[in-house]
Amino acid sequence: MKVSLNSKIFLAGHNGLVGSALYRLLKKKNFKNIITASRKKLDLRDFNKVKKFFSNNKIDFVINCAARVGGINANNSFPADFILDNLAIQNNILTNCRRYKIKRTIFLGSSCVYPKKNKIPIKEDYLLTGKLEKTNQAYAIAKIAGIKACESLFLQDKMDLVCLMPTNVYGINDNFDKNSSHVVPGMIAKFIEGRRKNKKKIELWGTGKPIREFIFEDDLAEAIYFILTSTQKKIIKVCNNQFPLINIGTKDSITIKNLANKIKKIVNFKGKIVFNDSYPDGTFIKNLDSSRIRRLGWKPKIRLEEGLRTVIKSKL
Repeated sequence: MKVSLNSKIFLAGHNGLVGSALYRLLKKKNFKNIITASRKKLDLRDFNKVKKFFSNNKIDFVINCAARVGGINANNSFPADFILDNLAIQNNILTNCRRYKIKRTIFLGSSCVYPKKNKIPIKEDYLLTGKLEKTNQAYAIAKIAGIKACESLFLQDKMDLVCLMPTNVYGINDNFDKNSSHVVPGMIAKFIEGRRKNKKKIELWGTGKPIREFIFEDDLAEAIYFILTSTQKKIIKVCNNQFPLINIGTKDSITIKNLANKIKKIVNFKGKIVFNDSYPDGTFIKNLDSSRIRRLGWKPKIRLEEGLRTVIKSKL
């Protein structure tokens, strides 16, 4: 069924990086019934509370942006929390989507679900064709379980579900903790601190050689909205009449070293950059094949430098 401005849309994770950008977009589009719940009001790991929430709100559509996320250090330090929390969140949401016959569910996956070694660009078909990157394996396994749960519901119950695999997301509402964040906010935080404290050098983890593709939060929000408002027939067609698994990338790739130099220049940090190669790099190159969503008609609008300037300006 087609979504309307009066549809009841449960946006899980509306305070997070992606969820908050999507919430702003849906408000801008004049959607009148965006259903949200803060972590304090609704613990998505608690099945009974999630069930009651679904029962009380008569939800039409679900967009699951809720997850426990973090960078390499956080994933390495708390693997049990990453796998158990994410399994619980997505299982509780999907079980109740099934119970209450939700019209469409959009599940936000991650590009880390793909094997460490791939042909580039990475196609959706490469899922489960090789070993995962060890540094975020627990998180990736949880997300793969979510994808396979969606696929199983699609095949068995004929539910309308779509799984989206975005590339590395960054934005204003990110986690800027230097020890637990992803690469872009972590770098921005370090360079801003270095500038304010007039440091002579900034240490960054890894070799600086890996290549990454980045997407700004507003572009990802637009992609999710695009999928929400597309017909199931069109979505399934671009997925070769199979379960809808769709990459969302930008083709805006860069080495970590060049990313660091770009951020350094925008922040106007005058010191040196030192790479500590005793820390892991993660997957060497992670660029997605986004031809499916591009065939549907979506493409990103915000280039990397523009997005970085927007984020850095908000933090200075």
